[in-house]
Amino acid sequence: MNLSPDHPPGGTLRDWIDHRARGNGLAFVFWDDPDILDWQSLRDQARRIAGALTARGIARGDSVAIMQPNGRDGVLAFYGAVYGGFRATMINLAAGHDAIEYALAHSEARVALVHDSVASLYEATRPAGMTRADVTEAAGDVALHDVAPGDHALLMYTSGTTGRPKGVVHTQSSLLAGGWTPAIAHKLTEADRALCVLPICHINGLCVTVIGALVSGGSVAMCPRFSVSGFWPQVSEMGATWFSVVPTIISHLLHAEGTPDADTMIRLRFGRSASAALAPDVQSAFERRFHVPIIETMGLTETAAQILSNPLPPGTRKIGSPGIAFGNEVAVFAPDMTECGPEAEGEIVVRGPNVMREYLKNPAATQATFANGWLRTGDLGKKDKDGYFFVTGRLKELIIKGGENIAPREIDEALYSHGDVIEAAAFARPCTTYGERVEAAVRVRDGSGLSNDDLVALCVEKLGEFKAPDRIHFLPELPKGPSGKIQRLKLLAVTEAG
Repeated sequence: MNLSPDHPPGGTLRDWIDHRARGNGLAFVFWDDPDILDWQSLRDQARRIAGALTARGIARGDSVAIMQPNGRDGVLAFYGAVYGGFRATMINLAAGHDAIEYALAHSEARVALVHDSVASLYEATRPAGMTRADVTEAAGDVALHDVAPGDHALLMYTSGTTGRPKGVVHTQSSLLAGGWTPAIAHKLTEADRALCVLPICHINGLCVTVIGALVSGGSVAMCPRFSVSGFWPQVSEMGATWFSVVPTIISHLLHAEGTPDADTMIRLRFGRSASAALAPDVQSAFERRFHVPIIETMGLTETAAQILSNPLPPGTRKIGSPGIAFGNEVAVFAPDMTECGPEAEGEIVVRGPNVMREYLKNPAATQATFANGWLRTGDLGKKDKDGYFFVTGRLKELIIKGGENIAPREIDEALYSHGDVIEAAAFARPCTTYGERVEAAVRVRDGSGLSNDDLVALCVEKLGEFKAPDRIHFLPELPKGPSGKIQRLKLLAVTEAG
């Protein structure tokens, strides 16, 4: 099973797990567990879990809820579910009781694979009739369901910042394509080991690192969570050759003490940024300090993660751009759903083998998201003459001041240009004069003497008075989703009391 840069991998996740098991290479090492997991052992344990679920009468394509933190049990629960032909329903353990209750009930899962550490959370949120599956004992010689590439394989709920979370459904084939797009963009091989500090209940951690290793034949160094102080020791001691993180992590590492040792820097090929726009000043400062190239990318839950990536060095990386399309088609459309010319702003759309099947039990939302076979991302942007995309904002996050559209990202980048700013996000507040006014929230480094007036003046200098925030809120932490992405739409409520 060799990877082609032009054609997504065929078959099913079961086929690829069986294929990797025949080679018996190393699959996972765990920061908090000395025992490694090779592909053969992973296949055997996934098959045992699949058999136990099948013996319980779970039908092909049914949801199996997975409530697991990052670690050996979480990896095996996911692979056991998809190996058996079930729909792995990844539950975000940090989403809050209401969101977890909704996801468990909406998914119609009859059973859950629950880690002991979250047993009380499961009991507090599980719907009537759901049972916790014990898959520690062999189920005997059970015939597994047949599995086809078009079968449902993943159900993952969006963050739901603008309403009820939507259940994104991926198939066996679209998940494999989700591991293939970073594999071809980053030229991953069996010699590569990804550091995984992002939760695998999020599409980035799951598809880019976990399934990316399955497709490329490499391995994963898995950590329970991101730690500022532990990051470089983990990269070093676990032998990582690359990592995938989000912009807030890059900013925190930039402002923290500690650097990789010389041997680590030689082995480390690149770092990867996704899930939100990376401020150019932060990227440039990180690369100057650590001498590690950062590859900015773009992806969505609905596209099994990556749709765009900058090429690896010595290819051209354009700072401020998430790059070019790999493994799918990406375009910019005008409101009438016709393609825009170079440099013209519109909505970024995508089609390809990594695109979701549907939103579960939500045909209206599914229909609204697709236009003539293209998935609408909700991101505004433009494409230059070289095929590089530039994201200018989110349709739902635009600030409309006096009838003029202001992209919050412009303000974010102005704020990040100050060395004391660790986190920043601009947002709209209703206003009787302009309809909406611009405000922003920041987290600054300990001991900083920055004031509201300092940062407003910086924005005026870079953007002019009209786009500059009327007020800067200094917060100890900005609200974030499971991957560490700042949740801009929550800032209005968070700052309301101030």
